[in-house]
Amino acid sequence: MDQSCERFTVSGIVQGVGFRYHTSYQGLKLGVSGYAKNLSNGDVEVVVCGNEQQIEAMARWLEQGPRSARVDNLVREAISYKPYKGFQIL
Repeated sequence: MDQSCERFTVSGIVQGVGFRYHTSYQGLKLGVSGYAKNLSNGDVEVVVCGNEQQIEAMARWLEQGPRSARVDNLVREAISYKPYKGFQIL
């Protein structure tokens, strides 16, 4: 199976609203690995590793986020593959 990783930068009302927790739950549900991390500028960085279908499903979810959040912008970029254990909140 082809595994790859992408980094997403999520902007909007995404800190202090459970965004990382919900993202972690969604990642585990989809079977991807990676992490969600708050950035100092108020954005959340999400790294997702898995197959193409899994990453696309996660990207679609990140465009909306949980109901408690408001996603204004989503930037995605391919990054080199790195195996992560599960989906972590950093």
